[in-house]
Amino acid sequence: MVLKKKALLLSVSYTITLTIVSLVKLDLDNVEEIIPSFSDKIFHFLAYILFTGLWFNTFFYKFRNNKNQSIIRSVIVSALFGIIIEVLQLLITTSRSFDVKDILANLLGILIAAILINNCIKIEVKKY
Repeated sequence: MVLKKKALLLSVSYTITLTIVSLVKLDLDNVEEIIPSFSDKIFHFLAYILFTGLWFNTFFYKFRNNKNQSIIRSVIVSALFGIIIEVLQLLITTSRSFDVKDILANLLGILIAAILINNCIKIEVKKY
């Protein structure tokens, strides 16, 4: 499975991509007229579900942590990353801004990812 063999590469690549997308100026003037304003929060929610899932796979398959350690570590990495990105938006960008609602959307995505991962691993283990 690609996720097992390339877990670290996928996680690092996604982290770099998310960092760039979060810190560069995006020309969204035309897009905001078409897409509702809350869509930004949906993006944060979905992005952090994927972020957490990728890092879980890295900890579980690449570093061979047990399920609970992998969940906890992926949640911590994801939450810290999301908060750091928001602080960096405040400190080093002029086109992006710090938003507590973004952090809350990130944390909700992380929580949902942890719940989904925990349930999927239980189902996967029962199959064997």
